[in-house]
Amino acid sequence: MKGLDTNVLVRYLVQDDVKQALQASKYIETYCTEESPCFIGQIVLCELAWVLESNYHQSRKEIATIVEQLLQVGQLEVMKPEVVWRALSDYRNSNADFPDHLLARVNEASGCEYTVTFDKKAAKQPAFELLKVV
Repeated sequence: MKGLDTNVLVRYLVQDDVKQALQASKYIETYCTEESPCFIGQIVLCELAWVLESNYHQSRKEIATIVEQLLQVGQLEVMKPEVVWRALSDYRNSNADFPDHLLARVNEASGCEYTVTFDKKAAKQPAFELLKVV
C-alpha cells in the first residue's frame, strides 16, 4: 500500500498546477487500484479540508462532497472510515470545521468522554466541552 500526501491529493483534485496535476493524476490512476488502494490518513483529510476552504474557497457543501467521494472510491483506503463518516455527518449538520469534528470522533473512538476546547464554535457540538477561562 502507498500513502498519499495532502499536496498530491490537492493537485489531483483541483488541477491548478499543470505539471504537478499531471504527475499526481498519472500516479493515482496508475498506482491506486482496487487491488492495491492508496492510503489517506486522517491528517491528510484535515489538511485537505483546510486547504480547500482557505486557498480554494470551497464551500462546506463542496468539501463534504469531496470527503464523501474519497470514502467511496475503491482505489483509496481512508484511515478508520467509520470514524470519518461520523465526523462528516457532524460537519454537515453544524458550523464547526471538519478537522474539529474529525478530532472529536477520533478521540471518542479512543474512549474519550469529550474533547476539551477553547473554540466556542466547536464547543456547541455534543462531543466537545468548552474550557472556560477564569
